[in-house]
Amino acid sequence: MINIFEVNETNQMIEQENLDVRTITLGISLLDCSSSNLDEVNEKIYKKITSVAKNLVKTGQEIEQEYGIPIVNKRISVTPIGLVGSAACHSPEDYVTIAKTLDRAAKEVGVNFIGGYSALVSKGMTTSDEYLIRSIPQALSETEFVCSSVNVGSTKTGINMDAVKLIGETIVETAQRTKEKDSLGCAKFVVFCNAPDDNPFMAGAFHGVTEADAVINVGVSGPGVVKHALEKVRGKEFGVLCETIKKTAFKVTRVGQLVAQEASKRLGIPFGIIDLSLAPTPAVGDSVAEILQEIGLERAGAPGTTAALALLNDQVKKGGVMASSYVGGLSGAFIPVSEDQGMIDAVQEGALSIEKLEAMTCVCSVGLDMIAIPGDTPATTISGLIADEMAIGMVNQKTTAVRIIPVVGKGVGEMVEFGGLLGYAPIMPVNRFDCSSFINRGGRIPAPIHSFKN
Repeated sequence: MINIFEVNETNQMIEQENLDVRTITLGISLLDCSSSNLDEVNEKIYKKITSVAKNLVKTGQEIEQEYGIPIVNKRISVTPIGLVGSAACHSPEDYVTIAKTLDRAAKEVGVNFIGGYSALVSKGMTTSDEYLIRSIPQALSETEFVCSSVNVGSTKTGINMDAVKLIGETIVETAQRTKEKDSLGCAKFVVFCNAPDDNPFMAGAFHGVTEADAVINVGVSGPGVVKHALEKVRGKEFGVLCETIKKTAFKVTRVGQLVAQEASKRLGIPFGIIDLSLAPTPAVGDSVAEILQEIGLERAGAPGTTAALALLNDQVKKGGVMASSYVGGLSGAFIPVSEDQGMIDAVQEGALSIEKLEAMTCVCSVGLDMIAIPGDTPATTISGLIADEMAIGMVNQKTTAVRIIPVVGKGVGEMVEFGGLLGYAPIMPVNRFDCSSFINRGGRIPAPIHSFKN
């Protein structure tokens, strides 16, 4: 039974500490929309999304009003389109028609984003997969709500370096096609290693092939709540620190569990998972970097940062798992630069570099996220950054991702404004030494020895 103290405590988290349900994401299987006729595929996709998701936004708003819990985004994820469109799409342009159908459907039902314009190519690419990847620049420049991702590696299969090379080129082209909007298209594209099937967060969400026909996944976020709790134990030893984070994560996850169960019941769609991710926003007091400072660092990036982040991530997961039987997705701490005011400050003050961020990704929940770099960065250099991050995920049996934005026309030290939850960011310097001979080798980096467990 919830007592009045817990009710008041939750109200304080919402009103003063930026607690929110970041997203209700409705996953929809489009496997039954496959056909060799492209027009038929587009028609089936539009009809299925608009029928299954017709009440999603309204239901989310009703739950917000009744419980007083902010639900920032209502989103849709779909089966990777590289699978759905493979029989009907015979060129990149064919895939773009599906992207536009997804965009039209998202607009019709009123969601913030739709994810799943994706390909799974961790071991190799089919011709159809390659068409989809080559279509991404046009698709993201000609749609508003579509988000895209490609999984290029896994612990079991290794890293598909042909795909890594192609994606470096794809990111550069996407940046060029959206240069009038500060290369915003790149902010809607993620490349993964070990991508989860049930991630509710954009831009990497897709509905995995092992999932049910439709499922409700909820992402909760509360960096401000954790920071506020840690202020009360300032200077205490690590045992107290860990217990505080764990208990706070438990409380935050229970809020997500409530929303997920209500949404599931009202929509008549099964509940999937709660993703408890400390996902920051540009709002003051809603920062993972500020949690790291509260733990004892002058700035994110100072010596000790990776250890502090590892501690934070582990305790968040432990608290979340106690609060819900179905914790999944990415669950932990995100470290995007543009979406976190504390990270932005650390970059501007010289405390944080891409190399230090890469070290931090060994223990965070995602990877190099929302990092703006000079627009003249070569495609092979971007592919090298991706390869490094994919290697971390592959060897450490964890999800890693790269969402990097070469901002056309801007250089180191300049600022770029993306708006909304995407925030703003300083352009960060990239190592200028060449890696093209490495990237151009082609083929696949084999899976690590510890992947062989049969």
